[in-house]
Amino acid sequence: MNYREMIADDYEAAHQLWENTEGMGLSEADSRLEITRYLERNAGFSQICENEDGRIVGTALCGYDGRRGYMYHVAVSNDCRGMGIGRELVKRCLGNLHTAGIAKCHLMVIGTNEQGRGFWEGIGWQYRGGIMLYSQDIL
Repeated sequence: MNYREMIADDYEAAHQLWENTEGMGLSEADSRLEITRYLERNAGFSQICENEDGRIVGTALCGYDGRRGYMYHVAVSNDCRGMGIGRELVKRCLGNLHTAGIAKCHLMVIGTNEQGRGFWEGIGWQYRGGIMLYSQDIL
């Protein structure tokens, strides 16, 4: 497996992986333009994993706001799960955040995504009850 920084040219393959990942929520914010802007703003933080054929089999979008880190779209293709790819992607993202001086990272999991919740809890992330997420469209 080959791990490397995610770049804009990875978008189509990454988006296809996300579309085929059960429990993953996608929206207009996941357009090519929006993801490219995210990658440019957070250059070097997001990671992908390619198999020996060069197919993207794992992704992790990662960035920070100057104070806290955030991860989105951590996904591994069904045929490559259980190989430690998700753990390695997360480890690389957290290492990048640590190097940038970021002490804490957050992520969101859709409440009905049992597999996703199991992954995060299985690698030591803590569920934070009592926090409610609010959103508002700006445009």
